[in-house]
Amino acid sequence: MRSTPCSSAWRLVTLPDDPVGEAAHFRALESLYDSAPINRLFDSTLQIPEAGIARIRFMLDERHYHAAGAVHGTSYFKMLDDAAFYAANSLVTDRFLLTTAFNLLFTKPLTAGPVVAEGRWVSGQRRVFVAEARLIDASGEEAARGTGTFMRSRIALAGLPGYRRD
Repeated sequence: MRSTPCSSAWRLVTLPDDPVGEAAHFRALESLYDSAPINRLFDSTLQIPEAGIARIRFMLDERHYHAAGAVHGTSYFKMLDDAAFYAANSLVTDRFLLTTAFNLLFTKPLTAGPVVAEGRWVSGQRRVFVAEARLIDASGEEAARGTGTFMRSRIALAGLPGYRRD
């Protein structure tokens, strides 16, 4: 184990001491994201630039709208949950995390176009993790934010077909 910067503090996390292993874990999580069947419904790309941080670029269109012509709340949840989840799971190399709770705050309606979901690990290092995320629209304004709790599951990352450490 080693200390790594996340947020503005140094905290102990469960990443390997080997930076090559850390990068391989991040790329394997990105591959896992790409392999999830739900992501065939969203034009999106995950990037994990460092421990505790995840960014997902989404392209929204009218398929994501509710009857009043703006993006439905289920899309907000999906984008925020994914970004927070991957920020937290970037700190865990052996197990898949599960969302146990998630709170959302909607601040602006979204319409078709690019959106970035930015996730950031907040706390937790053993069994339960807390991470937050925000949605940024094409004009740079925040459209929503959320905070989630994530728990280690019994599911080994290495056993998941999409998790490929090349």
